[in-house]
Amino acid sequence: MKQWTVTFLDAPGMSRIRSDRARRNAHIAFVRGRPELQIGGPLAMVPMQDFPGAIWTVQAETRADVERLILSDPYYVASLRRYKVSAWGDAAVDQAAI
Repeated sequence: MKQWTVTFLDAPGMSRIRSDRARRNAHIAFVRGRPELQIGGPLAMVPMQDFPGAIWTVQAETRADVERLILSDPYYVASLRRYKVSAWGDAAVDQAAI
């Protein structure tokens, strides 16, 4: 398995999605039910600021597996949340050693 980092960048309208209690509960259940999603959480630039995005650490075989996970998250709304997927871990160490 490879390690991946997903960085989400949210549009201002994403705060409306986060404030929907049912959607938030579905997102939390989704995250807790995915062992491949090893760690995740919101990003904040300063205290009490609306979150500009989030970050996940995911263990998966392929980028496509990571993207399927992203697209199935109840918080994912294509018009409000962009993402960047980066490989890291063993692959990054191997490349750095060259």
